Parts: sequence; structure tokens; C-alpha cells
Amino acid sequence: MSQGFGFENLFARMLRSEERRASYVVRERPLHRVLNFTGRTIDDIVNNPIVKNEVLGYYKLHRFVERRCEIVDLERQWNPLG
Repeated sequence: MSQGFGFENLFARMLRSEERRASYVVRERPLHRVLNFTGRTIDDIVNNPIVKNEVLGYYKLHRFVERRCEIVDLERQWNPLG
């Protein structure tokens, strides 16, 4: 019984290797990162307007830095020499 140069076995091995690969999902939670950085909790934000403004400022800074990093990465992709 011929298997045609073993292509059926090659295809089966490729499928098995595809099944073994794991994909990881990284959940981004910028508010949690900011809260951990400032050492505050949600209760602190709700109960104290000064803390709310502090955390809001760090959150806006975090968003600005993330956007700027994305822009720089895209610019490098479009113009790698510049």
C-alpha cells in the first residue's frame, strides 16, 4: 500500500504540531496598572476627589505613552531608515 511519497504522514504530523502550539492572550488592564503604581484602591478613588484626580492624571499619562509608543513603532515600520 503506497502512501504517495509519505505526504499523508507529513500532513498528519503538521496537524499534530499545530494542535500542540499554545496561544497566549495578554489582558491589558491599564487602570489596574495605575492603581498598583500609585498604591491606591477603587475605594480610595470613590471616597476621595484628590485621589481621583491623581489616578486620572496617571491614567491619562499611561494612555499618552501607549499611543506615542504605537506611533513611533508605526513610523519605524513605514520608514526604517529615518
